[in-house]
Amino acid sequence: MSEIALLCQGLSKSFTNGLPVVNHLDLSVTEGQILALLGPSGCGKTTTLRLMAGFETPDQGRIEIDGQEVAHANGRKSTFLPPEKRRVGMVFQDYAIFPHLTVGENVAFGIRRKPNVKSRVQEMLDFVGLADLSDRMPADLSGGQQQRVALARALAPEPAILLMDEPFSNLDAALRKQVRHEVRTLLRKSNTTAIFVTHDQEEALFLGDHVAVMNQGQIEQIGPPEIIFHLPRTRFVANFIGQADFIPGQVTETGVVTAMGLVPQSINATVGSGVDVVIRADDVSFKEIVEATDEEPNGRIVSSQFIGMNYVYEIELNDGTRVHTIQPHVRRIAEGTPVQAEFIADHPLVWFQSNA
Repeated sequence: MSEIALLCQGLSKSFTNGLPVVNHLDLSVTEGQILALLGPSGCGKTTTLRLMAGFETPDQGRIEIDGQEVAHANGRKSTFLPPEKRRVGMVFQDYAIFPHLTVGENVAFGIRRKPNVKSRVQEMLDFVGLADLSDRMPADLSGGQQQRVALARALAPEPAILLMDEPFSNLDAALRKQVRHEVRTLLRKSNTTAIFVTHDQEEALFLGDHVAVMNQGQIEQIGPPEIIFHLPRTRFVANFIGQADFIPGQVTETGVVTAMGLVPQSINATVGSGVDVVIRADDVSFKEIVEATDEEPNGRIVSSQFIGMNYVYEIELNDGTRVHTIQPHVRRIAEGTPVQAEFIADHPLVWFQSNA
């Protein structure tokens, strides 16, 4: 059974306005796990990371790293270890590489007083694929190379946990995908326990063994990426992950009746009650309705977005509800086209009680 590398219990933090940025947060991370802290701006994810690192002191709660209590706010008697005594490595959003030091000197910075510094630096540069760049200055490196230097420097002291704050946000889109793949490979190879903050859901789903979705200082749901995506427990998680639409319906004995037709699945709710069914763009398709047919449209195309490989169409149903559908890039439909929208989901759809 895996050991707990990080434990947070009842963690709270407020700033000048008195409103909690982190609000009684509980979290545990096992050794070797990569956890993505995901959420919108202002949800408290970066403050949570700073509390773990020791850059902020908690108002309430406790933090344990690798079996050692590093922070405990419990009234008159409290514990607080500074960052350098917590066995944490940190990769900042802007990398925070010292511009006046060489690559090798940057990597050596946190282990200068330890024996065999030179061999450890070379080992880490080999590990991140920068073996021949030890004497290079940071200004001569690409963004991806700077990211790897920051990673090597953070891993050199052999931390119990690696913390990363929006580590890929300074890279362009193409390089971001390449570097995050490299970083995931390196973290897996070294069996590093890592927690990284991001507001990018694609990044979180790709990198995280587990994803913790934060909202208003609390974790709304935590679990493997597939579970978070397919089985959201709250409306917020459903809406934030995967850009969901909510289509209202009424429960019947055969399923849920909606403006788009019947959702033929068993719903554990009272017959006649209202529910909102969660659908995503790949759960919906449509056919165009031409005037010569007797079939009545149940909606019309109100907008389209070309995203390269696909079009994303927005359909306004007859009751005013709007849903999205993703279609091949060769299927170009004019706005205003009447359509018959239909469910094509081959999996159970999540639902929530109306007004819940």
